[in-house]
Amino acid sequence: MSEARAIGSVMPTNRMLKFTAFLFGAVAYFTFVFTILYAIGFVSDLVVPKAIDTGANSPVFEAIAVNLALLSMFAIQHGVMARKGLKRWWTQFIPKPFERSSYVLFASLTLLLMFWQWRPIPAVVWQIEEPEMAATIAILSFIGWVVVFTSAFPINHFELFGLHQVTNHLTDRQMPPPTFRAPLLYNFVRHPIYLGFIIAFWAAPTMSVGHLLFAAVTTAYIFIGILLEERGLVGVRE
Repeated sequence: MSEARAIGSVMPTNRMLKFTAFLFGAVAYFTFVFTILYAIGFVSDLVVPKAIDTGANSPVFEAIAVNLALLSMFAIQHGVMARKGLKRWWTQFIPKPFERSSYVLFASLTLLLMFWQWRPIPAVVWQIEEPEMAATIAILSFIGWVVVFTSAFPINHFELFGLHQVTNHLTDRQMPPPTFRAPLLYNFVRHPIYLGFIIAFWAAPTMSVGHLLFAAVTTAYIFIGILLEERGLVGVRE
């Protein structure tokens, strides 16, 4: 009888832990959704209270130093936590289904910190005066964001951002093994998500020095990320 009671008490505890993991994954996912939507406003200077060219002015060299530090902080967090060695170490302390969600949550919080602390450098590099051309460039930037979103879903958007893992953990299902797939835009562009980001960042009717710094550094990081990602894909087969 005592053994049966012990087993019965363990099962609700395990279920509660799995439900807690699911809630953690859901919080991480919706934090990401908020962050990526804020990023659109931040880069395009639309709706959000703090955009790439708004905020208190700082001396130029101070602004450059702070912004580079913020970008470097995101690059380090985003890059280091994606490495297999760090994942193996990290999952010694947390359940494996938490790993992707924790990565997404830390990346989102780091980006939100960057948006909050970003120093504007409003000096204009270029500005398109003709209204129709300016509108066309703004639409092109929006198309870049559309490419980002539409390219994430065919490769399992919810797995990419951790929700699939915690949902399977909650329902006692095994994650399928990783496979290399090239659906839709991937048949034409090797990395459509990255391409979408580059378009969104560079297609600016008005390009300030601060925006240029952001676009240049993130583009450089994207190309480094592509090299590291393709190394990680070696050996993965359909």
